Amino acid sequence: MRMFLGIDLPDAVDDELARMCHGLPGARWEPRDNLHLTVTFLGEVDGGERRALLSVLAGLQSPGFSLTLAGVGVFPPRGAPRVLWVGVDDPEPLRALKARVDRRLEPVGLDLERRKYAPHVTLARLNAAPRGRVAGYLGQHALYRSPTVEVQELRLYSSVLSRAGAKYRVEAAFPLSGA
Repeated sequence: MRMFLGIDLPDAVDDELARMCHGLPGARWEPRDNLHLTVTFLGEVDGGERRALLSVLAGLQSPGFSLTLAGVGVFPPRGAPRVLWVGVDDPEPLRALKARVDRRLEPVGLDLERRKYAPHVTLARLNAAPRGRVAGYLGQHALYRSPTVEVQELRLYSSVLSRAGAKYRVEAAFPLSGA
């Protein structure tokens, strides 16, 4: 089963982001229910690995924190854009959480991504969106800032891919409270 660890967003922020999901021909917008911040993509996880990661994450000691979503951008930053995203104003608390999580997951033996972590909320896939229209969208939403988000838990999600897109389901939640 494909899995990832992420942070759910409050309904008010989901509503704001959903209102931004229009006005760009050729974009494949994420459904409101799929909006989240990925902390660690786990990939395919078998039953034994799932039990092991549930066990190690149950002992996760990491403080809760506040964050603000801010600005929009695309991946990759050069060339044809493929992903439209909303960024995070101060990504350091998220990077610290990811580092703690990844250290705890090492004994599980999962093949975790090694590229630099760039916290974001994916709004759309841009395979068919004209570059000029993408640039216009970025300019229109450049000053976006969300209300403050209080991050109090990390969630384990499963992801089922289909022709209609990915469906995410919360498999477990881990409170953030300790130092």
